[in-house]
Amino acid sequence: MESFVYDALPSRVVLGPGSLARVAEEVRTLGRARAVVLSTPQQEGEARALADRLGDLAAGVIAQATMHTPVEVTERVVARVRELGADCTIALGGGSTIGLSKAIALRTGLDQIAVPTTYAGSEMTPILGETKDGGKTTQRSLAVLPEVVVYDVDLTLSLPPALSATSGMNAMAHAVEALYARDRNPIVSLMAEEAIGALARALPAIVARPEDREARGQALYGAYLCGVCLGAVGMALHHKLCHTLGGTFDLPHAQTHTIVLPHALAYNAPAIPDAMARIARALGTDDPARALYDLAGRLGAPRALAALGMPEAGIEEATERALAAPYWNPRPLERAGIRALLARAHAGAPPLIEEGAA
Repeated sequence: MESFVYDALPSRVVLGPGSLARVAEEVRTLGRARAVVLSTPQQEGEARALADRLGDLAAGVIAQATMHTPVEVTERVVARVRELGADCTIALGGGSTIGLSKAIALRTGLDQIAVPTTYAGSEMTPILGETKDGGKTTQRSLAVLPEVVVYDVDLTLSLPPALSATSGMNAMAHAVEALYARDRNPIVSLMAEEAIGALARALPAIVARPEDREARGQALYGAYLCGVCLGAVGMALHHKLCHTLGGTFDLPHAQTHTIVLPHALAYNAPAIPDAMARIARALGTDDPARALYDLAGRLGAPRALAALGMPEAGIEEATERALAAPYWNPRPLERAGIRALLARAHAGAPPLIEEGAA
């Protein structure tokens, strides 16, 4: 029997159609009475509608969440939260809004209720990534784990197909990497394989029929499992590269994960035969890295970092940064291999598994 350690994280999860109606009840269950609703500027209307629904429980709305969670934005928002006398936050949105909520919790200790409207998965993790002075740092702490997560499939019906695709691929990356994490375990591996399969089935259906509630529900379920996986085990090359690229070149988070995922998997493939077998089974293929690349193409998602605005000269800088403070990885990081990986991802070429690599 395999020995393992699995830390189950203490989040309360409410999942189902119409669950948004339960947010006020969750605020009261936490013993709170002045909730500030967070969002991006683009989702301010939805945030204000939720505040109206909360009535006297709402302390206000702050629609300033920004991609990659810049520290200067967080500090400005924390000051406003204190002015409002808020005793908890409600993050309505995707990874940017949930990231802001986590950053506030780290600095204030306030409880959090996360209401995801994308498939990012950040809401289920004790992980916070922040950017400052052109660099992105990541930390893991239970202080940033939301106390409650409310999943309502109705909130994802208006998520455009293109964003649904990249958000779902971003979530899938968490599960893929969890299968070869240093602290992986059988419980997380079961969830990861289930999550990859659920998203691989759901995302093409959503792109074809954006109003398909069954597909949307399956994607939300898969994203939830992906988030649990990311929160339970460590990260490796894929996340290091994406954090480097996002923080250095201000690239969009989900699209960057979508592009890098097949290439990072191909780099590690020779060292992770068991993980490759599980991913192959979930995707119904004998070439998981190529299947993920092809899936992105079927979904109409970007497959080249150049298309996101990354300059070709940035390949060298990204390589150096990725090697400067590397995460643990099942295959040793080799400069030539990492540079080649980034060059293929920049150009949008298919992933390549190196012969003889280990």
